[in-house]
Amino acid sequence: MKATDIQIALCGSAGDGTIAAGDILRNAVARAGYRVISFDVYPPEIRGFGKCISRVRITTEQSYALKRQSDVFVSLDDSHAIPHVGEVRPDGAVIFESQPVATVAEGHHISGHIHPGHIPYGIPLRELSEKSTGGGRSRNLVVLGYIAGLLGLAAEHFLSIIEKKFTKQGSEVVSRNQAGFHAGFQAGAATFKLDNVFFTPLGAPHGSEQVVMLSGNAAVAQGCMDAHLDTFFGYPITPATSIMERLAVALPKRGARLLQTEDEISAMAASIGAGFAGARAATATSGPGLALMSEMIGLATMAEVPCVVFVSQRGGPSTGMPTKTEQSDLNAALYGSPGDSQHIVIAPTNVEGCYRCAGKAFEMAERYQTPVIVLLDLYLSNRYETVTLAVSGPPFNLNANKPRPRLEAGEVYKRYALTDDGISPRAIPGDAGCMHVITGLEHNELGRPSDQEEMHAAMSRKRHDKLLGALQHPDFTVSKRFGDPGRVKVGLLSWGSTFGECLEAMFMAQAEGIPCAAMKVVMLAPFPVQPVADFMADCDVVLVPECNYEGQFAHLVQGILAKPVVRLSRVPGSPMPVEAILGEVRRLARGAVTAIAS
Repeated sequence: MKATDIQIALCGSAGDGTIAAGDILRNAVARAGYRVISFDVYPPEIRGFGKCISRVRITTEQSYALKRQSDVFVSLDDSHAIPHVGEVRPDGAVIFESQPVATVAEGHHISGHIHPGHIPYGIPLRELSEKSTGGGRSRNLVVLGYIAGLLGLAAEHFLSIIEKKFTKQGSEVVSRNQAGFHAGFQAGAATFKLDNVFFTPLGAPHGSEQVVMLSGNAAVAQGCMDAHLDTFFGYPITPATSIMERLAVALPKRGARLLQTEDEISAMAASIGAGFAGARAATATSGPGLALMSEMIGLATMAEVPCVVFVSQRGGPSTGMPTKTEQSDLNAALYGSPGDSQHIVIAPTNVEGCYRCAGKAFEMAERYQTPVIVLLDLYLSNRYETVTLAVSGPPFNLNANKPRPRLEAGEVYKRYALTDDGISPRAIPGDAGCMHVITGLEHNELGRPSDQEEMHAAMSRKRHDKLLGALQHPDFTVSKRFGDPGRVKVGLLSWGSTFGECLEAMFMAQAEGIPCAAMKVVMLAPFPVQPVADFMADCDVVLVPECNYEGQFAHLVQGILAKPVVRLSRVPGSPMPVEAILGEVRRLARGAVTAIAS
């Protein structure tokens, strides 16, 4: 039987419950055992009537990106939905309101824009909502029921999610929304199905794994909790705010603390103070906040204080596009602090990676005594995926400090001792016999200010060389190759959220007979020179797709390895289409190697 691979898109105006309907849909099908990847688009205004779109891809096998065209498209507001009708695949289904409450001007109803080959399903959404709930506000629940009834999905998973979502508003609200779903479900089940969208029945789930639905930011918060985060300091900023919101609920229950500071500078300074005191400390921000934190990150680098900074990138520069995604803070993360202030920078490529990178960031911060920046972006922060977690417990080291040697009587503690691996013995304030000084000034082994040439050179070398150990950090994927082994025509080299689209493009290219491979680079500083060099040596041409205008990762690779790459740099404010990457792979496979940027 053919595997399930169905994408459902819901489009409406703010206030139509589009995002809420998408949330119920993805959680219900995930509870039924399907794999899910989902992403919502919403307007930047806190209150308004902008466009909202929720896209949910549902599969029996693991998928890595959303599809360009949806199999089922729902209009809750025709004015917003009409421009997106072309995103429905041939033979796909379009579900819309068949009985508008007022006369619709010519060309303003979606039925006049459906393409030949699309299967139209016009249903009286408002009428069904009013008859079942007494009002028209449950149209989103009616349409979910219609989809479930039409496609043969079990109602109990939806009803359970609806109850969970609305239970705080009282049993009457729950019953009303469930009634709206039931009305739609009965209408869908009674509709003669014309399209070719079907769900494949699933087998029994594996008992050794726990499958949960998480967004990237939720996965970060869970990783922080499982790594035993002690203190979190933050200032709200889109799209990182939900990390702080989740931790504000979870941390106090475990006796840990969270403080909303007056700005990002204070949040970073407080994180450094907590890290100096021996706590696991973190903050979260986006590009504008990272700019404000740059001086303090330099202090943590110089003072060798562990702390973690989660950065969710958005469209820039300046305040830019707060609700659009981009990968344009790479340079700021790598080089944003003055001086030679290298620190660790890692970038997960999917939601499960957000969980692992969050937990591992605290290990690295402690082990290498440095700030660690974890780079996400809006697409990854707000993307939902079904994530498989081991039931045996969190895979994180809860104390990654280098063991401190015992001091002999009369021996002076050297906080910044020059050691073979560059990592000095770290004492916590209050440790007996380990009084020491930290400063943002260059210093000697005791921590006392020193501007001598030899000492500055030795300390600079120490601060850089110690980070090289992170390239072999235990149980952490620094980089990984996928696809055809050996020599290939085209290699895809990628980082962050765009890697999912690269992987999908690679699979399509392989299906067309193009020898192709892809490599994700998770650790961006220190850079894994040898694995990337080996990958590039196996490729006739290397393509670097990324969502920024300048090709920042391509610059990084070429600057370090002095080898040419082809750039596919775009700033659409949305995830890069798989088809754009595939088209460039085809072009390069034919022998065209001219770099492009658009």
